[in-house]
Amino acid sequence: MTRRVAVTGIGAVCALGVGADAIYDRLVAGESGVHHITHFDASAYTTRFAATLDDWDPSPWLEPKEARRLSRFQQFAIAAADEAIAQSGLVIDENNGERVGVIVGSGVGGLQSLEEQHSVLLERGPSRVTPFLVPMMIVDLAAGHISIRHGAKGINYAPVSACATGNHAIGEAAEAIRRGAADAVICGGFDCGVTPLGLAGFCAARALSTRNEDPAGASRPFDAGRDGFVMGEGGGILVLEEWDSAVARGADILAELVGYGATADAYHMTAPAPDGSGAKRAMAEALAQAQMAPRDVSYINAHGTSTPLGDIAETSAIKAVFGADAPPVSSTKSMTGHLLGGAGALEAVVCVQAIRRGVVPPTINYDQPDPECDLDYVPNVAREMRVDAALSNSFGFGGHNACLLFARP
Repeated sequence: MTRRVAVTGIGAVCALGVGADAIYDRLVAGESGVHHITHFDASAYTTRFAATLDDWDPSPWLEPKEARRLSRFQQFAIAAADEAIAQSGLVIDENNGERVGVIVGSGVGGLQSLEEQHSVLLERGPSRVTPFLVPMMIVDLAAGHISIRHGAKGINYAPVSACATGNHAIGEAAEAIRRGAADAVICGGFDCGVTPLGLAGFCAARALSTRNEDPAGASRPFDAGRDGFVMGEGGGILVLEEWDSAVARGADILAELVGYGATADAYHMTAPAPDGSGAKRAMAEALAQAQMAPRDVSYINAHGTSTPLGDIAETSAIKAVFGADAPPVSSTKSMTGHLLGGAGALEAVVCVQAIRRGVVPPTINYDQPDPECDLDYVPNVAREMRVDAALSNSFGFGGHNACLLFARP
């Protein structure tokens, strides 16, 4: 018998704040977290804005000495994991620690720490580079620090699949529970890629919006005036548990993770397959694993990055799977920006919240319909509705596709 997977805790950090409930309140209100960059001089860049959490303070979670040894994405991950574990009520100790895993990924890891220490190397010499550079830089240490902090001794690793990372981490965590490799997994993804080099790279690729006169209006998924995505930072954590053990300990089950689909476009290193075929198969796989029909899905949180090609391809894929009766679709990247490897994890939290709260967030900045994007994108205003099942789409550079399907418990 296949083991069922319960979601018992959620946590999140992004430009809209810290905490899954506080962030969701602002998403439902249609607030944008996008603003001009202030933590470094971006005046020479073609894009000079992003969705960053400028007042981040790690002190509620980390002592100052400890915080200095962790990169920003690791600090975010620890804060969100603490929140999710506390909500779940899961006690990790010597009795169950070997059956509790951590799978938390990242797209670029500690890029900020790498850049800062490279400057130290050039300006002050190799002897002044911090001995913590490598653990601050490498992707797997978010999972490692969470494991050490909470005594989780089970399966532990960090997937890296660009913008699909968060969904792959959560999906593979569910698979570990289903096959009996773990009884609980703390999972998700985080990125903090808004750095001088990170921004320069995306500017050079001409992937970003250049709407510098209107940062809050720059991320406009599915709108005819979209001109590229907006960088963001942060991510999310879910605590997944084997259903029967969660019920037995009296956990408050927030949602059930019923489906996971993962495919590849095998098409191009950055562009999606124009017909959305890889995305289509990933959504179909998630539905098949859940043994659900397309009509059973109430809401889709789209990958929806606000790029000219990507939004059309995703729309085509959704229509291919769901037909003329596709459910409401919204892109919260219109408010949070694109969190790279953390995007899917935050958006999985959004899907769980939509099920819990009975309201779905809007796609803001939707002013001019695109004839090639003709679905119901919940334009500009949140919508109260019962959500029995919510699908989260994530598609990454390299043609990586990962979809998660959550259902009301």
